[in-house]
Amino acid sequence: MLNKQKGNMYGFVTHTWNVIKGKCPHDCEYCYMKIFPLGELHFDEKELKTDLGKGNVIFVGSSCDMFAKSIKSEWIIRVLEYCNKYPENTYLFQSKNPEAFKLFINFFPKNVILGTTIETNREGFNYNAPTIIERIKAMEELKGFRKMITIEPILDFDVSHLVDLIKGVNPEFVNIGADSKKHNLPEPSAFKVETLITELKKFTRSISKENLSRLLNSEVSIPPNPKGIGYP
Repeated sequence: MLNKQKGNMYGFVTHTWNVIKGKCPHDCEYCYMKIFPLGELHFDEKELKTDLGKGNVIFVGSSCDMFAKSIKSEWIIRVLEYCNKYPENTYLFQSKNPEAFKLFINFFPKNVILGTTIETNREGFNYNAPTIIERIKAMEELKGFRKMITIEPILDFDVSHLVDLIKGVNPEFVNIGADSKKHNLPEPSAFKVETLITELKKFTRSISKENLSRLLNSEVSIPPNPKGIGYP
């Protein structure tokens, strides 16, 4: 089923669509999906009857990282082939295992944005995903695609190192969001976040999610993201 975007989703996304469902292999401690009962990973055949329409910006695999190492390649190919049947949409694929994107270069739809999530420049957090450096390296090596980086939930970081990592990817835009579920994570100061945004704007577009306002000083305003129009 094609679902209209809601909640803390990206403002430029109009819909989400999930074919590969179940507990994400990365098992990130802060994952919003953990509030729902999640079964075993499976491919939902009925989703391949969904009318994806046209003129939409669809986040494919928003509830489970469909490029995680344990996901079957044939599942991913079937999803991508189905997207190609609706070429008038823009598709967002986001993964903490962007190295896997390289395996499906010839299957991605024409209008695609490829992204990864990082939380900081520092390592050592409790989940089963590739390291931050591995994610950044894989994104650097992707050529010929629109690319984005999401920093969410943003954790305490070192400004210059984080900026250098992102600059190497040359993303079209960077999304920044905070922890919304009170996981007691090590968070940066307002000054660091504001400095990061300022530095990012020197070479790319910085998009702040509404939940980031909790970490910022009250006098700092967060412009609303466009919905359905003017997306990155």
